[in-house]
Formats: sequence, C-alpha cells, structure tokens
Amino acid sequence: MRALISVSDKTGIVEFAKELVGMGIEIISTGGTYGKLKEAGIAAIEISEVTGFPECLDGRVKTLHPKVHAGLLAMRSKKEHMEQLKELEVETIDIVVVNLYPFKATILKDGVTREEAVENIDIGGPTMLRSAAKNYQDVAVVVDPDDYTKVLKELKGEGAVSLDTKFYLMQKVFMHTSSYDTMIADYLRKERKDTELPDTLTMTFEKVQDMRYGENPHQKAAFYREIGRLTGSIADAVQLNGKELSFNNINDTNGALELLKEFTEPTVVACKHGNPCGVGSSENIYEAWNKAYEADKVSIFGGIVVANRMVTLKMAEDMVKVFLEVIVAPDYEKEALALLQTKKNVRVLKLTEIEVPQNENAYDLKKVNGGLIVQTIDSKLLVEEDMKVVTARVPSEKEMNDLLFAWRVVKFVKSNGIALAKDRQSIGIGPGQVNRVWATRQSIEHAGELIGEDAARDAVLASDAFFPFDDCVEAAHQAGITAIIQPGGSVRDEDSINKCNEYGIAMVFTGMRHFKH
Repeated sequence: MRALISVSDKTGIVEFAKELVGMGIEIISTGGTYGKLKEAGIAAIEISEVTGFPECLDGRVKTLHPKVHAGLLAMRSKKEHMEQLKELEVETIDIVVVNLYPFKATILKDGVTREEAVENIDIGGPTMLRSAAKNYQDVAVVVDPDDYTKVLKELKGEGAVSLDTKFYLMQKVFMHTSSYDTMIADYLRKERKDTELPDTLTMTFEKVQDMRYGENPHQKAAFYREIGRLTGSIADAVQLNGKELSFNNINDTNGALELLKEFTEPTVVACKHGNPCGVGSSENIYEAWNKAYEADKVSIFGGIVVANRMVTLKMAEDMVKVFLEVIVAPDYEKEALALLQTKKNVRVLKLTEIEVPQNENAYDLKKVNGGLIVQTIDSKLLVEEDMKVVTARVPSEKEMNDLLFAWRVVKFVKSNGIALAKDRQSIGIGPGQVNRVWATRQSIEHAGELIGEDAARDAVLASDAFFPFDDCVEAAHQAGITAIIQPGGSVRDEDSINKCNEYGIAMVFTGMRHFKH
C-alpha cells in the first residue's frame, strides 16, 4: 500500500506519517512536506523518483504526471486497468493526503500583490484530489487533518479504510476544492472591480458555529462567514459575555449595525425583529442612548442595542435594568463591561471598527424556492443637493436636520415603512404594513402611546416610498407633523403637494426609494 503526502497545512502530518509507516505503508512526498518528513526521520520517496521527471518551474510542476494520476485513477476491480498499469510500469497509490496552497491566508495579508495571490493558486493539488476522489472506491483521500484519527483507526482495526468513510472523504474533497476555486474567482472579481452580476454565481462561506435552532425551534441553523476582510460586520465582532448568538440575534444585530453606519455623530440604535424600534443621536453617547431608550421603552425589551461610541458606566447602569439580548459597541469602559458581565445571558460584543460600511458592490441575497434573487446592497446615501423642496414652505434648518435623520431611519424599516422623528430621535415607527396610510397612522399612534399624546406635534415624517394618495398628508396634519420627506414619483404627487400647501406642511422629494422587504 502506498500513500502520497503533500500538504501546506502540516498540522499533525509527522505523527500521521509515522503511523502509516508503522503499518508498512510506503510514503511518497513532495517539496517542503518531503523535507519535513525526512527531518523527522520518516522514510519517504521523493515524487521525482516515482515520475522519473524532476520538479521544475520553481515547483509549479511536481505531480502532474501519468505515473501519479494513472496510479490514482486505475479501478482495481477492472482487469484492463490493472493490466495497463503493469504494461506502463505504474504502481497504484491508495491514500492521498493533500491540502492546498494557502490562497486564503495569502489574500488576507496586508499589502498582498496580485502576483503573490496568483502564485498561491494550487494546480497539482486540486488535480490529485479530484483524481483520487473520483476513484473513491479504491483511494482514501484526506484533505482535513481532523480526519487523520478516523483513517488511522480504520486502518489499524480493519486493515483498510471503509467504503463509507472513503465516500465521506470524497464529499469533503469536492466541498474543499469547490470552496477553493470560488475563493479564487471571488478574489479575481474584486481585483478587476467587476460590478456586473455574473451569469453563474458561486459563493463560499466558512462555518462559524452550529446553532441550537433557526428562527423557530423546529428549524436547523448555522452561522457562516464570508472569506475575506469583514471589518465592521457582525462576523468580525468579539463576544465578551453571554450565551451563543442565535439565528435571530445575528439577523437583527446585522440590521441594527447597518442602520448605525448611516450616522457619524454619537448614535444608538435599538432593534427588534429586524426593525428599528428606537434611534437617537446627540452630542454624547449617553444622551443618544437615552433618546433611543425613551423612543420605545416597551419594544426595546428583549431587543438589540448597538452604539457607535464607547459604552460608559452610566449607560451600563441603565442597560442592566432592561432585558437586552445583545449589546454591540466599539469598546466599553472597564467598569461598564464588568457591570454588563454580571448579566450572564446578555451577549456583549466588541466591534472595533463599527463604522466601516459594506462595500457598495456587496451582494444582498434572498433565497426563494428554486432559486436566488441577488442585488447589490442599498448603500446610496442622500445628500442635500439631491433633495428638492416641492412645497411653498421650505423646511427650517431644524426640520431639515430631522428630515435627514428620519430618512436614514426609514431606510431600514420594513416596507411599507414610515418613521417619525423630532430632535434627532425616532418617536414613532410604522413597519411592514400593506398600505402606506396604515403605516402612517401606526407610527403616529405609537408616538402617542409610547412618548405622549402630542408627541408627533412639530415632528417630521419620512416615507420609504412615494405617497399614492394624499391620505398620509391628511393623517400627518391631524397629528401636528410639520414636514415630510419622501421619494416622490407618484402620478398623484400633485395631490400630496397641494394638501401640504393647504396645511402649511413642508415637503421634500429625494428622488430615491428604500423598499426593504
């Protein structure tokens, strides 16, 4: 029996090879692996002795040879194959232990060049893996050091690796090479700054954790992270306290973080079931926290809180009085963290570069039955130059500041979505209604119930899409709202504009919408 060993990740390889040799298995090896085995005193045959051809082109060509691949692909049960091997003086290879050039580690290095990345694209390794895996009935192929123990146990116990294990190892090979090739393709797309959606889409992710369940207890779930630099994402956060993050925790926290990134001033976002429930901005983070909390003291219970400044002890003293699922911030005062850690179940996360936005060409994916719908993320920000005042009355400076604040908030409210704001604080949010006037009325009712009867008076209103009728303006007027921001673009825009003029409400069109389904 012969084994071919050529690994980039040399974890446990010396011990594994010693065990193989101890069972009388002959070792063939290449390059650095061969050197490491020889250094450890393990008898090994260099690949060039098998092929009769020297390694060349700086090691680019080592194993791409018929004497390797015929030895891997020959079906032992097929008489013709075995006769051909004899004629060609080729011996079979029964175990392949290969993992690939460190392409991922290379592209994650600071300042890596394209030339370095390309040089770390493995050719011979994937080819050997595919050959061995295709002939899995006769060849055991190992890509993961975690499988060394399993293979050795079967070799020692049964004298061979079982067919079931070989099939399992075959599956791991094709998952491994598929992920590897996808990493390369994704790197090249980014290197070319290719913004087109491709004709075929392949993506690869690495499992971070299995979860107890998904959205509901009867659903299986796991958390996977993208390959690459994930600065500013939930996948890059360090957990400092609490239970493992759940499916819903991760989904809700991601939404809260993406809203937070819209703000540069001290801001706190509270989120529940994928919708913001309280958002506050101020000159300091404690006041921002107060605004977010006061915006909806009911819905924040069991919610997510994210902040773009260090959490202070004063904030933590307030937070521990509320049942929160997750808290995320760029850092924590020492005393604040110690206090939060007295709550053993609250998940406290540190995300150092919390303000870093997603790449504007990142994909937003939604799985549908039988397919996938893909778009680039909604990263467009509104600037005042894009805004158009369409009413006789122009918003005051204060109203304009609140309109911009409300517009950032409503961008992350499920459609049909309405957000009310006053003094850089959300005061009423109407998410996910099937018509816009219901969302408007809901946001006004919430403001009255949660903050006070006249909370909406002198507030502003933001709508994620245009008004098809003037009924939303009518509801806004009755609540005392003084300014509205919306995309515009309805065939009945004039109805809403005229109604605003009738009531002295200022209205601004943005020319963009933010549906979020």
